[in-house]
Amino acid sequence: MRHTALPGDPPGGRRAAAVWGVGVSVYFVAVIFRTSLGVAGLDAADRFDVNASALSTFSILQLLVYAGMQIPVGLLVDRLGTKKVLAIGAVLFTAGQLAFALSPSYGMALASRALLGCGDAMTFISVLRLGTRWFPARRGPLIAQLAGLAGMAGNLVSTLVLARLLHGVGWTAAFAGSAVAGVVVLVLLLLFLKDHPEGHEPAPLPHQGAAYVRRQIGAAWREPGTRLGLWVHFTTQFPAMVFLLLWGLPFLVEAQGLSRATAGELLTLVVLANMAVGLVYGQVVARHHGARLPLALGTVAATALVWAATLLWPGATAPMWLLVVLCAVLGACGPASMLGFDFARPANPPERQGTASGITNMGGFVASMTTLFAVGVLLDATGGDYSLAFSVVFVLQALGVSQILRLRGRAARRERERLVASRVETVHVPA
Repeated sequence: MRHTALPGDPPGGRRAAAVWGVGVSVYFVAVIFRTSLGVAGLDAADRFDVNASALSTFSILQLLVYAGMQIPVGLLVDRLGTKKVLAIGAVLFTAGQLAFALSPSYGMALASRALLGCGDAMTFISVLRLGTRWFPARRGPLIAQLAGLAGMAGNLVSTLVLARLLHGVGWTAAFAGSAVAGVVVLVLLLLFLKDHPEGHEPAPLPHQGAAYVRRQIGAAWREPGTRLGLWVHFTTQFPAMVFLLLWGLPFLVEAQGLSRATAGELLTLVVLANMAVGLVYGQVVARHHGARLPLALGTVAATALVWAATLLWPGATAPMWLLVVLCAVLGACGPASMLGFDFARPANPPERQGTASGITNMGGFVASMTTLFAVGVLLDATGGDYSLAFSVVFVLQALGVSQILRLRGRAARRERERLVASRVETVHVPA
């Protein structure tokens, strides 16, 4: 399917790349803070003297806040614009990271992660909106994948740099020192970020209170493409998110008998594979829009197959080559989840993009939160049986695939109708 430039499309160019880069830098730092617990899980368990269920509560609460904030943030972005929402987010996630560094108790640490999750929730949707305001629509899939790539770069920094700082200078210095990055990006966005290029100001939205909110959410939800995007995001993102955010390191060290250094290298492989696959998926979808669903379902199938092989491998531990394959395949989950936005974006007009993106972005984080909780509970209930605990992955994948297959026909028909209508409007635009 060829992408036709829409009337009034922003021009893109170097200025767009520079402004968008400032927004992406905020998201980059937010991901560093979000994933910092993934390399500090065992340290956190010792520091606060908690078991697996309590440890998983850190990430569950953070993701609960993140997921719960998605629709409100989408509405805020549509109403206030990118710059204001990103600035609020940067203040909140920086304060949360600093408070986590100084937390003397489990309860205060939980509150800190909730504050961090609230700020983090404001970043990605804002960056997606910034991309649609500064770049032509045909660049949408690639811009979204590049934003995801920046997030994985933040994950890489967390895995490589923060992990070394943690074991070099200690808990407080490592987390407090990393909070400085939040201050830096806040200053950059206040000085240089603009919501849109000159001449492409969106039409002002009248203040209509609760009626406006209900209408925005209802209209976005009624679009099959929005719901399909949510379920694609739900089904594809969570296996890698759970692995990187909390349970990957304990699984590799405690269940597979690897050293922390080797486990860290495998986590890094997940991030590197994500970055490589993201570039490929973005280019493929930009050229062949029909590849979205095959790529998403193919990623789900590959993830399920490799996880099953790893968990069912005879013997105490899986061979290293299989763990390498597992981490490489998990690297495709993030780029596949970005395809969800490529279903929601064409299904909604510009003034509803933030709301639709918020609905879509809830999917993967709800799945991740559910899996984090289930794995922690099952580990405590079974005395640390990771094979049984990780079997919950297959349950959520089956649920997600069933919903994708149910919605794909309706979403495709609706998208074709919108494309025909936009072409008709383009033909009738006066010269």
